[in-house]
Amino acid sequence: MTEPRVVVLDYGSGNLHSATRALRAAGADVTLTADASAALAADGLVVPGVGAFAACMEGLSAVGGPDVIGERLAAGRPVLGICVGHQVMFAHGVEHGLDAAGVGVLPGVVERLHSERLPHMGWNTVDAPADSVLFAGLAGERFYFVHSYGVRSDGSLPADAKVTWTDHDGDRFIAAVERGPLSSTQFHPEKSGQAGAALLRNWIATLG
Repeated sequence: MTEPRVVVLDYGSGNLHSATRALRAAGADVTLTADASAALAADGLVVPGVGAFAACMEGLSAVGGPDVIGERLAAGRPVLGICVGHQVMFAHGVEHGLDAAGVGVLPGVVERLHSERLPHMGWNTVDAPADSVLFAGLAGERFYFVHSYGVRSDGSLPADAKVTWTDHDGDRFIAAVERGPLSSTQFHPEKSGQAGAALLRNWIATLG
């Protein structure tokens, strides 16, 4: 059986190589590239991201990322966002007083979490819907987070979005979203041990 072809989009963000290694270990044929045609042609596209929302959007826009993401989703072709790559899927982010537009394939605002203990760093459980594909077989598992910003409301998300939640010091925010060909996680599956590897295998299994 041929391994699904996955492109990790190289737009100058960090954490690209750990995501690439984890996807290869999970059974994908992975290419790290900024090439838009390769990103469009792959079976799956992964958009990682670390750092500030606005800086990630600037780098993503420089390689045509928003258009590639939009074109893939319109054609029903899978996209996986990770950490800030998850955040930029939303309409905009407010960080350090700067309101920056996101890719906008999901409605919602990325904002500073309300917890007094930030960043939210370390292992945490999640509350996934029963029909989640990403979290199939992973009930009760813990995933690795490192962030101070997130989406704290799903009030504007479409009814067909499958939303996974987590809680940090009583502040509830979105840990993952699945909607059609789009999947995204606030946590880092590539840093989440066996649970993260299983989640990546679940996603790769959808690419056939």
